[in-house]
Amino acid sequence: MDEHIAVSGEQSALKAVLWDMDGTLVDTEPYWIAAEYAIAERFGATWSEEQAMELVGNALIDSARLVKAGMGLPHEPEEIVEMLLDGVVEQVEREIPWRPGARELLTDLFERGVPCALVTMSYARFVGPILKELPEGTFKVIVTGDMVRNGKPHPEPYLTAAAALGVAAEDTIAVEDSNTGARSAEAAGCTVLVVENHVPVAPGGRRVFRDTLEGMTYGDLAAL
Repeated sequence: MDEHIAVSGEQSALKAVLWDMDGTLVDTEPYWIAAEYAIAERFGATWSEEQAMELVGNALIDSARLVKAGMGLPHEPEEIVEMLLDGVVEQVEREIPWRPGARELLTDLFERGVPCALVTMSYARFVGPILKELPEGTFKVIVTGDMVRNGKPHPEPYLTAAAALGVAAEDTIAVEDSNTGARSAEAAGCTVLVVENHVPVAPGGRRVFRDTLEGMTYGDLAAL
């Protein structure tokens, strides 16, 4: 990782940081996969790791459509979304698996007064238990999958978050772990800090890759 760089006037163009949640702030992708397998077992269907990886970063309703097709379920996608959420919320209420360095970086940004937004394709009822573990006001804006018409990889989620913060997407950094999320943030105009987790992410013109968020500070983000 690059050495920490002191904040300077030239780096003040960073107006906000926009955070993905699943796989970036918290490592909940295994929770989603477990919920998918539980649905398959419940209805006597089959499911594979390869199919599960295709869902990473998607809008929940799109993932539900893939589950429906892949498992051959008679349920409507909206019903499958609720089944997935039931399984994941139950797990996250037992333990929140924070990603290395994510909570510390978020705390540094909060203490420096850098506005942050949470931009997740999960729904509000899943986000709640995670927000309870953070200081009030850590995220000034929260955009969830049930708040937007077009989910990731469409740019709408990130454009919505930037607009709500009153900043241009071009003046923000988005933190992502998936191709779907990186495409969304890049299309919105954000600089994308990619920390790969469960799936590889392709290079892109506005993408900067790091192995981990551990040890990163505001200065490192501003230098990007």
